[in-house]
Amino acid sequence: MHGAGNDFVVLDLRGAEAPSPELCRMLADRHRGIGCDLILGVEAPRSETAAASFRIWTGEGLPSTLCGNGARCVAAWAVRAGLARGPRFALDSPSGTHEIDVLGERTFRVTLGVPRFEPEQVPMLGFGGEQSWYDMAFEDGTRVRFAGASMGNPHAVIEVDDIEAAPVDRIGRLLQGSDRFPQSVNVGFVEIVSRDLVRLRVYEFGAGETLACGSGACAAAAVLMRMGRIDRQACVSMPGGDLHVAWPSPTEPVTMTGPAAFVFEGHLDT
Repeated sequence: MHGAGNDFVVLDLRGAEAPSPELCRMLADRHRGIGCDLILGVEAPRSETAAASFRIWTGEGLPSTLCGNGARCVAAWAVRAGLARGPRFALDSPSGTHEIDVLGERTFRVTLGVPRFEPEQVPMLGFGGEQSWYDMAFEDGTRVRFAGASMGNPHAVIEVDDIEAAPVDRIGRLLQGSDRFPQSVNVGFVEIVSRDLVRLRVYEFGAGETLACGSGACAAAAVLMRMGRIDRQACVSMPGGDLHVAWPSPTEPVTMTGPAAFVFEGHLDT
């Protein structure tokens, strides 16, 4: 499955064991396996209100806490599997319970939660109190200015003038390799086009640069909305497609609307 080009192997883990790191590596391998950015495992719901729950693993088998595009794909999977009925239901993820609105056969809105910006909540270390922008200097002389945000997973958001020229791989690796991000970090590069449109590229934890990142889109939009740089509803355009992000007020949750598509399905013998 994929959401705006962010692709996943979705496993039905109801009554089955979680995938081992070795299996995750095989599944994610685009040459010797299936190929994907992340692996999603659908399980029985953990809360009374949810239709299902899901877990997330990187291609190295490391657990992750949130994937916005993945939530939409699991929502589509749950509808097709008959686990969810009606225009609204909930899904449990490692970061909490998310309301899902079915807007069309392939279009879903996910409620992700209220963004957090305090350094200890991202988390990131050694930055003192909360600021709009933070600066980091590296041994090779590189300096990076970024905003920190948590959508249930950590994000560093870097504003750039030209998204095409952004050093996504180099800076993404530098920040992810820093011990100041104890849970690592997703690194987003954002260019403001207008009050209601931004362009984004994301270097994701465990995947490198992906065609789209749902939580990254929400983090980047929330950072700019908080500063008054863009409107409270905006389109986030990424290489794989567009997502629509809304954050009505600082105390309300962010919602993200976008597509979810099935590519193929099969059975895995392990």
